[in-house]
Formats: sequence, C-alpha cells, structure tokens
Amino acid sequence: MTPRARIVAADRRHLWHPYTPIDDAERREPLVIARAEGIRLWDADGRSYLDANASWWAALLGHGHPRLVAALERQARALCHVALAGITHEPAALLAEELAAVAPPGLGRVFFSDDGSTAVEVAMKLALQYHAQTGAPERVRFLALDGAFHGDTLGATALGGVELFRRPFAGVLLDCLRVPYGDGAHERAFSALAALLERDGSEVAAVVLEPVVQGAAGMRVYDAALLAEARRLCDHYGALLVADEVFTGYGRTGPFWACEHSRTTPDLLCTAKGFTGGMLPMSATLVAERVYEAFRGGPERAFWYGHTYCGNPLGAAIAREVLAIYRDERVLDRARPKAARIARAFERLAGLPGVRATRSLGMVGAAELEGAGYLERSGWRVHDEARARGAYLRPLGNVVYVTPALNAPDADLDELLAIVEESIRAALR
Repeated sequence: MTPRARIVAADRRHLWHPYTPIDDAERREPLVIARAEGIRLWDADGRSYLDANASWWAALLGHGHPRLVAALERQARALCHVALAGITHEPAALLAEELAAVAPPGLGRVFFSDDGSTAVEVAMKLALQYHAQTGAPERVRFLALDGAFHGDTLGATALGGVELFRRPFAGVLLDCLRVPYGDGAHERAFSALAALLERDGSEVAAVVLEPVVQGAAGMRVYDAALLAEARRLCDHYGALLVADEVFTGYGRTGPFWACEHSRTTPDLLCTAKGFTGGMLPMSATLVAERVYEAFRGGPERAFWYGHTYCGNPLGAAIAREVLAIYRDERVLDRARPKAARIARAFERLAGLPGVRATRSLGMVGAAELEGAGYLERSGWRVHDEARARGAYLRPLGNVVYVTPALNAPDADLDELLAIVEESIRAALR
C-alpha cells in the first residue's frame, strides 16, 4: 500500500469530515495534501493546487509565511501554554495592546478565545450579562440577518440564517429574531430591521451583523451605509451592535476592518481566521469600555467564562507577528491592485450563459450560478473542473467564489482567475 493509499484508507475508516455528506466523503476521491507554501497546496503525488479560498478564509498571508513560522518556533522554545486566569504573559498582553491600537475607536478591551464561533459566543454572553447588570434583564433576544453565518457553537448557531445549518438544533436554540432577506434586497432587510426593533427592541440584547459582506450566504455584498443605519438603530433602541469580522476583518474587503467602510464602531467586534494568519486556532472579542465597566463590582458581576487555551502564548505570538507583517509589508496597499484584478475577472464572467450575477469587494469575487441554495450542485461541477486544472475552489452551493491570500503573487492570482473562468465555462456548457 502506498503512503497515499494508507492515508485514504485511514480517512475512510475513521475520519468524519466537516460540512460534508458522508456518502460524498466515501464516494469522492479526496485531495491528500502533504505541504503548502504561499497560495499553493501540494498533494501526496507532488501536484500543486492554487488555494482559491485561503483554506476557509484563514490563510490571509498565504501558507508557511517565513516570519510566522519563525515566530512560532521562537515562542515554542520559551512558553507554549499557561492559563490566563490570574496570570499574564508578554504575547497576550502586548497583543491586546496592539489590537486596541488598530481597532475602531473605543474598542479598548480584548477577550481572547479559540475561534470565530467562540468569539461570537463571547459577544453573545457579554451582551446578555451586560444588560442584566445595567437594569435591563428582559433583553434576552438577538437579531440577525437571514442568510447570516456566525459560527457553529450552540449559541452562535442561533444567530445563523442558513436554515440547513440551524434546522437540526432549532428546538434548543436561543431566541433570535430573523430579518427577512431576498435577492438583492438588503435595503428592504434593513427596513425590516427597523420594524422589528420598533416592535421588540426593548427585549433585544444585541444586533449581530457581518459587516458589508455575508460570507456563507454566498458572498452577498450590501451598502456600507446600511451598517451605519444599524448603528443608529441600536443606539435608538438600546441594543448593542456586534460586528462579526471573523471573515471580513484584516483587509478582506479593502480596509483593515469592514466597519471602516462606513466609519462605524460597534460595541463588540469579533475577529479570528486571518487573526493568526491561518496558523493556529485563536480569536478575540474586542469590547467597548462602557460594556467592560458594567462588569465592575462584586465577584458575582465578573464574566465567569474562559477556555483552557484562552490567550495561548503560541497563538498570541503569531497574531502579533501577523500585525507586524501587515505594517512592514504594506499588505493592504499591495492588495488593492490585486482586488482590481479580481473585480475585472468577475465582471467578465457576468455575461456567461448560466451565470446569474457576479459581485466583488476587496479580495472577494463571486459568481452566482443558476439554481439556489447550499445543496445546489452547480458549484460542485465547477469545483471538479477547477480541481482538474490545478485549483481548489470549494463553492457555496450555486456560488463559486475566490477569497485568496491578500499577498497572493500576481502570476498565481492571474492563473487562478483564468482557471475560474475556464472551469465555469466547462461546467456550464
């Protein structure tokens, strides 16, 4: 048995893959990835694939950035892990300081956790306890957009607007008001948001939004002015505004935070994925001072929450190095012409038969094919064509998209965009 065959046999015998129907996992031949560098993945047979989606949107600086590898090695020699309760250490303390410096104004407190889901879970718990401790214990409901995705933990699942993901757990989820959404109708959705807050605002703890782009919903883009309107509505009705920047942060949409498109400061901001450059699972919830102050007083007012690896030194050291690379390598400035390349490429796709719509923003490009929904197979036909041409292009149902590393070499990016067009043409003919 070859090494590759041994891996596949063990996989099929024991491994349960995320977001994958079991029959598909057992029927489809998996990619067996042996190494990665830049935006390329190499399989066990030595063939390379362009990583079109930055490995679930996380590898914003590509794979194996030498400075991140070196930071991990340095920190591993000094301190791999220590609890953060009653203890501090340089990576966590200085990372918190550096995050506060790049955060939207007023978000000066930082709570660390493990991933995007737990960063949102932290925000939800903070919102509930904040209101309970400021005289509004009746505020126990949340409000989110239809089509939203905010994570997989049980609390975050309640916010999710992808029915397929939420349905199995519907009977045990927190109460979340769902803002209806239709094709290209974000303006109507935000009008509905105002109506729901008018009706039920006194019971709402927080409005939770993906700023400007809804990722898992199919890279749906909305006007940044609507985010500012959500801020105004939250202020008027007394709800907290939570910005889920797990996907949109760290320059994915252009500016460092997507909230900057409308100069909006939320009360809580969640970050993960690119936060550690896809190297280690770690996240942060950035918190406004007024929220932090509500937890002062006796021990019963403390935030009794935290994970074993909260503030992990390895993750914190890498996250600090990510921020340093963004500064030193001018990542956002250098991404702008790459974003323009993506925009032009997806504009060309708009006229193809079978392509219903295209959209782009920053380092995001998406083509919506005929059909609808996460279970639609048209995107997977494009996936298969792209894989044969040397690109890993995981779709969102009928939406084919790219979210490559922000520092993708121009030649690799052009090759990727050419493969996207060729694969769509081949799949839809």
